[in-house]
Amino acid sequence: MSFVSKNSLVAMMLVLAVMLLQPSLSYAKTNEYGLPDFTELVEQNNKVVVNISTIHKKSAKSGQQQIPEQFRGMPEELFRHFFGVPPEMFQQQQEPGEDKQQVSSLGSGFIISADGYILTNNHVIEDADEIIVRMRDRKELKAELIGTDPRTDVALIKINATGLPYAKIGTSKTLKVGQWVLAIGEPFGLDYTVTHGIISALGRSLPEDTYVPFIQTDVPINPGNSGGPLFNLDGQVVGINSQIYSKSGGSMGLSFSIPIDIAMNVADQLKANGKVVRGFLGVQIQEVTSDLSESFGLSKPMGALVGEVYDNTPAKEYGIEAGDVILEFDGKLIEKSSDLPPIVGMTPINKKVSVKLIRQGKEKILTVKLTSLDKSKDLAMSSGDGQLNSNQLGATLEDLDKEWLKSNGLPYGVRVLDVVSGPAEQAGMRSGDVIVTIDFKPIKSVREFNQLLKSLPKKRSLPVRVIRNGRSVFLPLVLD
Repeated sequence: MSFVSKNSLVAMMLVLAVMLLQPSLSYAKTNEYGLPDFTELVEQNNKVVVNISTIHKKSAKSGQQQIPEQFRGMPEELFRHFFGVPPEMFQQQQEPGEDKQQVSSLGSGFIISADGYILTNNHVIEDADEIIVRMRDRKELKAELIGTDPRTDVALIKINATGLPYAKIGTSKTLKVGQWVLAIGEPFGLDYTVTHGIISALGRSLPEDTYVPFIQTDVPINPGNSGGPLFNLDGQVVGINSQIYSKSGGSMGLSFSIPIDIAMNVADQLKANGKVVRGFLGVQIQEVTSDLSESFGLSKPMGALVGEVYDNTPAKEYGIEAGDVILEFDGKLIEKSSDLPPIVGMTPINKKVSVKLIRQGKEKILTVKLTSLDKSKDLAMSSGDGQLNSNQLGATLEDLDKEWLKSNGLPYGVRVLDVVSGPAEQAGMRSGDVIVTIDFKPIKSVREFNQLLKSLPKKRSLPVRVIRNGRSVFLPLVLD
């Protein structure tokens, strides 16, 4: 027979008490196969998800077809998907010329406060005359548009209600590739559909969406899921489902969500001011490739390469130059060029921030104070009297007259007329490029270019700045 001392018994009881008091780390339990069971997570959160419909007031067209009687009441997007009918068939029968209302079940949203604030996508409610929110209990309420932000595709609306269940807001900063996530939404108008998957990639940059580092998942997302929440296993919203990549219009395992930290930053500004103000730097940037990394003295491809600095901008005022590689901004690491725009955008205006960069192989730290971004600006983006046929370069060049340079906003440069096999072709030069600098040295004429070639090191990658279609681009040139 074994005995337990009084002290040991007390210690065991304390451990047990702590274990009982610990909150559950996840709603999702596991089944007998070790896979997550999402039932509790869904039960806890389905009431915070809403369906969003919009009303567009239009004039009826004579001779319009109408949806057959037996199919009325079927979700519009589902009917159109299966039968391929045009949206006009969903408009109510009316006399030609009369005002009419076209109702579309467009997407999803989720409640973020007990007093009725709701987050969704801008494209869900864009140009709507009225917005209708349908709750889990089928109750329908008109919503007020608080504000939208097309740059991030976020919209904030509000219904007149109190004591509502609302979503727990998490953070997207701690997400990891491979992590389980779950979506609740209204695909094709089918209420409260639950799908799940894993995070496939983070910080995904999509065309025309430079301000959003998207969360890529393989969660099945379809039309109607837009604006709905993406949950982690703790039942916290970590993203807003926004876009899919699809050739058919349906899910192909490539879904993209707006990080909740960005969405909530936008929501807070819309709630306070009705608009979003972003920090503005004033540079055009490009990716640092493996070839360019050697040219700029980097051990590996990293950072955002400044291709051009615009006049009358913070970047110009505080000393950022074309050819700089920005490695850190406001203490945040810039691993790739697409990391910079959203970080700049979320930085408060007039804030002084530290910018760590590499300039001609040497590290520098600058202090920059940001201004606000206008709609016309981007945060951080992406004939002559002589010719030379350079066999060493593999390109034919020509001088440019002062008038042409002035009209194109260039202080100097030589134009590439033709590219043949050789270092220029390997670097990616094209006919029409204007070479401005090589190895950070200005090129003012074909003669200067020819002289400079003789002194440049061979078998080493050198940065060449060219102007291509009005944009500044750096290329890696290796001379034989």
